[in-house]
Amino acid sequence: MYDYIKGVVTTIKGNGIVLENNNIGYFIYTANPYAFNENETYKVYLYQVVKEDELSFFGFKLEEEKDLFLKLINVKGLGPKMALPILATGSISGIIDAINRENLLYLKKFPKIGDKLAKQIVLDLKGKLGDVTPTSTIEDSTVELREVLIGLGYKEKEVSSVVPRVDNSLSLEDRVKEALKLLLK
Repeated sequence: MYDYIKGVVTTIKGNGIVLENNNIGYFIYTANPYAFNENETYKVYLYQVVKEDELSFFGFKLEEEKDLFLKLINVKGLGPKMALPILATGSISGIIDAINRENLLYLKKFPKIGDKLAKQIVLDLKGKLGDVTPTSTIEDSTVELREVLIGLGYKEKEVSSVVPRVDNSLSLEDRVKEALKLLLK
């Protein structure tokens, strides 16, 4: 099993990236492919899925994302392709907090997660995510805010002018709201 791969992102697609390493392009499913930039070198943490008719890679910028992903795919009824959107649309600390507080509404906002599966996630993972510790530095929080704003369709130039003016001590949701207010002025 592979742990990570270092290479240059050559292509960004809607559901993943192509990472070139030693003249081989590996397609890697990622939670947010737009968090990567083309023609830049990255260390991508991998999870490999081998099935009778499929060989797939799932990639993560942070080791903490991979750790949470591995916990999520061990939940009965939750496979890799269903776990990836959870990481794409939620912060690591937000997901862990929702599971530990049994916040089913938060979990049900993710694609294909209904009441039954949300309860199963809480049942299987509540109190068992202590070893998944998100690194929350100011740099990570601004990257996360940038990714959300770019995902909403704003241009890099617009985002770059607004992000430094947003208070990093706020939650991601509040920072997005503040950034949107600044963008709409």
